[in-house]
Amino acid sequence: MTAPEAITIESLDGPAAARAEPAFRLVYAEVFAEEPYEETPESVAAAFRRFRSQVRGSTFRAALARTAGGEPVGIAYGYPLSAATDWWDRLVTPVPADLRREDGQRTFGLMEFAVRRRWRRLGAGRRLHEALLAEGNEERVLLNALPDAEAAHATYLSWGYRKVGDARPLEGAALHDVMVLQLR
Repeated sequence: MTAPEAITIESLDGPAAARAEPAFRLVYAEVFAEEPYEETPESVAAAFRRFRSQVRGSTFRAALARTAGGEPVGIAYGYPLSAATDWWDRLVTPVPADLRREDGQRTFGLMEFAVRRRWRRLGAGRRLHEALLAEGNEERVLLNALPDAEAAHATYLSWGYRKVGDARPLEGAALHDVMVLQLR
């Protein structure tokens, strides 16, 4: 098993993340093929069509964890939510206007976060999360978490995230917990 010190974290902007797409795809496809996600090759392809669009945004940020030998370990990426975001509109039960207020700088939307199984519980996930957020000045982070992904859910709660509602992030998707972490 690789020691945490042997893992490096790279902070990437959109163009750099686009160049590293094979590493992001490898981690995503492996992690999200597991239960309870059970992503298919088709859903992975759809996710990376979205990724190619997302990396073109000027505010896109990513973090990529690798071993000293360059093997991809984990990924995290997202961007600040614009005032026109529809993220809050996907909630099953509406939340107060103050919670859903966005201005392009208030909330970082964590779109994807994943660590490959053999590197879990070594601190790589926390380091990825911290590196991604260190590049910005948002006051909070928002993510959607599948409730059946118990280990991921427990990790988010241990980091201080709190559930604020339930949503279907994409058409036909399972119900997800909408979670927020106050940063400042």
